Amino acid sequence: MKKVIRFGLIGCGLMGREFASAAARWCHLTDVDFEPQIVAVCDANESAAQWFQDNVPSVTQAYMDYRDLLSDPDVEAIYCAVPHNLHEQIYIDIINAGKHLLGEKPFGIDRKANEAIAEAVRRNPHVIVRSSSEFPFFPGAQQIVKWVNEGRFGRIIEVEAGFWHSSDLDPTKPINWKRRIDTNGEYGCMGDLGLHVLHLPLRFGWKPANVRALLSKIVEERPDGRGGTAPCETWDNAILACEVKTEDQQFPMVLSTKRIAPGHANTWFIRIQGTAFSAEFTTKNPKQVSSLPYVAGGQQAWHIVDAPYKSAYGTITGAIFEFGFSDSILQMWAAFCDELVHGTQEMTQPFTCATPEEALDSHRLFTAALESHRTGTTAIVDCGALA
Repeated sequence: MKKVIRFGLIGCGLMGREFASAAARWCHLTDVDFEPQIVAVCDANESAAQWFQDNVPSVTQAYMDYRDLLSDPDVEAIYCAVPHNLHEQIYIDIINAGKHLLGEKPFGIDRKANEAIAEAVRRNPHVIVRSSSEFPFFPGAQQIVKWVNEGRFGRIIEVEAGFWHSSDLDPTKPINWKRRIDTNGEYGCMGDLGLHVLHLPLRFGWKPANVRALLSKIVEERPDGRGGTAPCETWDNAILACEVKTEDQQFPMVLSTKRIAPGHANTWFIRIQGTAFSAEFTTKNPKQVSSLPYVAGGQQAWHIVDAPYKSAYGTITGAIFEFGFSDSILQMWAAFCDELVHGTQEMTQPFTCATPEEALDSHRLFTAALESHRTGTTAIVDCGALA
């Protein structure tokens, strides 16, 4: 008998519907003894919540005030996807209500807001709090996780990771909340995309000690939906050149978040170069993973192989088929539910969703990046990296 976890959704937009779709596909997973059930939804826009009532039979309650949802005794856990300026109050209220939380990044509009959320997490250790970050659940990314954990790479030479898309290349695209500082925050594309990029490097213990940031505003204004235009206040693209210092080595790491990357619909990637082994995975080619093993005096040759459909949690899909974005969300939600039911130490597999500590480290980096851009200098990142 599967343990049913009763979820509420706060924010019934694009990602909320993706989570509902993932719940509907739960039979796709094999050998899991837990199952989410969306029983309540909340959105200030009544028509957005109506989609869930029409399409998700398990939904029995729809609220317009999230506090009413938090008072619902049937709700055990929350998925929350709201604009960044709403994170602080809503996330803290969710945590204080004793509801487990899977929230969207960046966990607060700025570092002050994130630290307030982190304090609520510390005060409520019985509540599981994680951030949404689905791309590391692709099989190719999981293969790289395995190689890092095995110590394959030798001395790290360089790391590069990024998340690029190009929908904002179109200057006629109307302005939205992500282009305004009061709703998205000064981080711009870094806050919106950055934890996706940092999830694996931080999980590997590669915390930036310093950063030189290059931030770009490419489209200065957009249609405002009322026949005029409005200024775009937030950064479109960011390139962060960082230095990582660990107990036994030091290496450069380049992180990039781009809303305007021509030709990229939704590309997440990580590249690791080492003296004994190098590897690369990108969602641009989701079936392929590249590696270059090296021994002194030997040939240097990249090996590119198709990554089989072998995910963190077993599925009914045959290994010959392709893994996609919806599959990664299903895997991420399975990891969150697994941790709720079994605890971190007893999970079916060991890879967890992004943690509040990793979100806090991302804010430390983004805050330093803003300072670096303002001053034109390299800024120190107080991420707990070695001095």
